[in-house]
Amino acid sequence: MKMHKKTHQQFAICLRADEDDMLTPRRIYQVLADESAAKSNYLRVIDDEGEDYLYPMDNFVLVEFAPNVEHALLEAA
Repeated sequence: MKMHKKTHQQFAICLRADEDDMLTPRRIYQVLADESAAKSNYLRVIDDEGEDYLYPMDNFVLVEFAPNVEHALLEAA
């Protein structure tokens, strides 16, 4: 039987947003892995419209949650 490695989800809290951003300060966002974006100090997040988009890393703080909280956040999305 093949074992699947459980992927760790990453989340960030928005600290600030520009007027034209589809973000809400103090809201938790799911972060998608994007090494190229990270090298340029950007995060790829699922924004308020449900689309993944690049935003400046300085606008967020990365947070870690217990697995059951991660699961609940993903279910609520």
